[in-house]
Amino acid sequence: MRKPTADLRIRTARPLLSPAILEEDLPLTEPGASLVDATRHVIGEILAHRDDRLLAIVGPCSIHDPAAALDYARRLKAVADRLARDLLVVMRVYFEKPRTVVGWKGLLNDPGLDGSFQVHTGLRLARKLMLEINAAGLPVGTELLDPTLRQYYADLVSWSAIRARTTESQIHRELASGLSMPVGFKNRTDGDLQVAVDAIVSARHPHWFPSLTREGAPAVLATTGNDQGHLVLRGGSVTGPNFSREFVAQARALLTAANVPANVLIDCSHGNSGKKYQQQVPVAAEVAAQVAGGERAIIGFMLESNLVGGSQRHELGRPLTYGQSITDACLSLVETVPVLENLARAAATRRAAKA
Repeated sequence: MRKPTADLRIRTARPLLSPAILEEDLPLTEPGASLVDATRHVIGEILAHRDDRLLAIVGPCSIHDPAAALDYARRLKAVADRLARDLLVVMRVYFEKPRTVVGWKGLLNDPGLDGSFQVHTGLRLARKLMLEINAAGLPVGTELLDPTLRQYYADLVSWSAIRARTTESQIHRELASGLSMPVGFKNRTDGDLQVAVDAIVSARHPHWFPSLTREGAPAVLATTGNDQGHLVLRGGSVTGPNFSREFVAQARALLTAANVPANVLIDCSHGNSGKKYQQQVPVAAEVAAQVAGGERAIIGFMLESNLVGGSQRHELGRPLTYGQSITDACLSLVETVPVLENLARAAATRRAAKA
């Protein structure tokens, strides 16, 4: 008998349900579809500078408790409605966490937080939560890490991001070229901006690549290209924070030289906050000052925020604090509201100056 040469390090293989079956079990309602469609359109108007509001991507670093996330969404919705004249608030709903070495990879991968890796359960929880947040009247944004899993909930997403570690990936550029929503490309982890600009250019072109259909069948997908890519400044290990006027001007120049719209969204967390969650407040204040001063390349911002500020360590058998992050530390919602109000005032000031 021939000695096997394939799958020698695969311990188990469990069939994965098709995206179409999950969508059939948890369908998008007509009001939900209208919200997603309308939000994507408005974000497109912001990117085209026909809508002068700021795009606000706000929410937890990652979702580990759907009940707490929905609670957060309902509270954020009241704030979003009050500031709707100046901000388009999209809730940050992230289910995948990349790991430099090992660690919890997110709700999709390990929803039980116990190493049981019930991926089917994770997919159902993720889709159900996005449906519930949309039903509450709040659009959702997410980061797309696994290019296959996006088929399970992309119809519910109004805005998406390609993260710093995958902006350079051809697979993710191809993925972005076929996505139905606007996509933000983060600068590389060292702070290099050109890589993200190149990704925006690449995603604007058609691509052909192997993937899965919504029915779960392998296929070669042909895309039309996505002209709604934009740059997300998140700081870097070499450059340090990159939210200042100097870096915004550099980003604007690089985008213009590449013949793509000069649209910049600033992540107030990650490298821009030095991983100190409360530092997001002065970062956002500087962003607001630039906007109030008339900077039109800044089309939005991102904040990591949760019901409870800070973060907690997850250990098996140890009760978790409700509404507090188990990954990166976040601002509390109470701390987040005045930050949003300040940015809303900045957008209003920029509008008034233009008039």
